[in-house]
Amino acid sequence: MAKLLYVEASPRKDLSASIKVAGEFVATYRQTHPNDQVEVLDLWQEKLPPFDGDVINAKYRIMHGEPHTVAEKGAWRAVEGIIARFKGFDKYLFSLPMWNFGIPYILKHYIDILIQPGYTFSYSPDSGYTGLVTGRPAAIVYARGGAYVPGTPAEALDLQKRYLETILGFIGFTDLHAIIIEPTLMLGHEEYAKLLEAKKAEARALAAQF
Repeated sequence: MAKLLYVEASPRKDLSASIKVAGEFVATYRQTHPNDQVEVLDLWQEKLPPFDGDVINAKYRIMHGEPHTVAEKGAWRAVEGIIARFKGFDKYLFSLPMWNFGIPYILKHYIDILIQPGYTFSYSPDSGYTGLVTGRPAAIVYARGGAYVPGTPAEALDLQKRYLETILGFIGFTDLHAIIIEPTLMLGHEEYAKLLEAKKAEARALAAQF
């Protein structure tokens, strides 16, 4: 039995294109992988610890091989719990909108908690950085109001897909599958509906063999 974690990063819920398409993925995955476990992580409902002084100080003490203070130890325990939960899955699905050419701040918050030395990556002078979350596929549903087609001038503004896939690659992911929904704000009602149906079909096909 495999475990799939679905990380949801849009607050718009029923109005979200990324959630609608990801929902098709999840429904198909459950049908085609009946023995697998699927867990939904709605980042807007999750109580993520602030990445404040005690947490950042705890991180630097680890990097310098120093012991934690009592306050730092408590703060770091919450970080370790979130990382352990994330690493406890075999497959991943992310859905996210583009905000100001990048990702929602709640997803950035989650990433800042996850990316820690010794937990999701390691470093040595000889080999450099090495990702520690390996051998696991990730499917990513991106929604954007505009169009950021590769080879066009707008491609340079796409800091959504580039950033998330850079981060996932940094911690060890090599098997990434993208579904891109664009341009959601530039289409009429019928065109948007057709785009959504096409992307739902793409999500169902990917989920069936994921």
